[in-house]
Amino acid sequence: MMELTLITGRTVEQGCTKEYAKISDEYMMSVTICEMNAEDMKRLGVKDGGNVKISTDVGSIVVKAVTSRRIRTPGIIFIPFGPWVNAILPADTEGTGMPPLKGFKVRVEPTDEPILTIKDLLLKIYGKK
Repeated sequence: MMELTLITGRTVEQGCTKEYAKISDEYMMSVTICEMNAEDMKRLGVKDGGNVKISTDVGSIVVKAVTSRRIRTPGIIFIPFGPWVNAILPADTEGTGMPPLKGFKVRVEPTDEPILTIKDLLLKIYGKK
């Protein structure tokens, strides 16, 4: 397990087109990834495309680790905006109306656990209604 710093935001693809069909496989595949520095992946023992569990004090998610072409500094990971990353970010806006989205310490570890579907993720967070 490693402690790394999470940043999140819109990807270029999210910024250039409207997000649609958020229950589609295509959308799920685009937001259930964790871009990582190649050195960090090697130290963690994770191969490109392997699942990782990302944990904070709020909760944990499983996403697919991918080698980042953008992150050059070890110790940084990026997860695109979406329900999965939202599940591990604190909701407290400290009066700003905007939750914090960057600079969180997270714990990252390899896992064989599956990535939850949107339905299963929402049931995990909110329970059965």
